[in-house]
Amino acid sequence: MKNLIPLFILIAGCANDPIVDRGGHNEVEYKKDLAECRTYADEVSTLGEAAEHGAIGAVVGGVFGAVLGNGNAAQRGVGAGAVSGGTSGAVGAETRKERILYRCLKGRGYKVLG
Repeated sequence: MKNLIPLFILIAGCANDPIVDRGGHNEVEYKKDLAECRTYADEVSTLGEAAEHGAIGAVVGGVFGAVLGNGNAAQRGVGAGAVSGGTSGAVGAETRKERILYRCLKGRGYKVLG
């Protein structure tokens, strides 16, 4: 699992600034609001969710590998499940962060275009 941490960090770093129609808001106000909304979004732990989903994937993969094959199949199942689950957890966490950021900005009167 430790070898997967750089992958999850890479995925987490892919987030871009939202495209926002700032009509009625000045640049200073927007930057302040964006920073505050990012603070809320950052409460979602990408690494934590990746680790949690990776562990679940490893267990499920190991069980399937053991049932369908032998010890080697179980080990491969653990690895595949960990990677698949960890990646899914990281992507899901980043999606939640983006939704939180967008909702926060919308709640402050901005039109979030994408």
